[in-house]
Amino acid sequence: MSITEANISHLPELAPLFNAYRIFYKQPSNLEAAEQFLKERLQNKESIIYLAFVDNNAVGFTQLYPLFSSVSMKPMYLLNDLYVMSNYRGQGIGEALINKAKLLCMAKNYKGLALQTASDNPAQKLYERLGFTKDKDLFYNWTLE
Repeated sequence: MSITEANISHLPELAPLFNAYRIFYKQPSNLEAAEQFLKERLQNKESIIYLAFVDNNAVGFTQLYPLFSSVSMKPMYLLNDLYVMSNYRGQGIGEALINKAKLLCMAKNYKGLALQTASDNPAQKLYERLGFTKDKDLFYNWTLE
């Protein structure tokens, strides 16, 4: 397995994974829109995406968005997306992607990583094993309808 930082040239491999990730979260399939969304993030340098390969096949990714913590006055990343193809789960790929994100934070002296996931996502066990803790504070969302 190898992990690389994605760029525009990786869109043909990355977009199907991103589309599958969205389907996992009960969104309709839209490969064209997925590719456009990722293209914009990469072109505008609005996210960092790591792509995992096994035998030269893209099998997983994580996408990080920059944030800032006012209290600590430090930058951090939102680990917004983590996805590994179902037939490659349980092989340490998700862990390797998270560890790559942690190394980036360490190298930049960032505060750390934040993430949000579905309450029934089995990956919670992985997050907790890798040192993530559940935030006891209330979390609210406002969505423009």
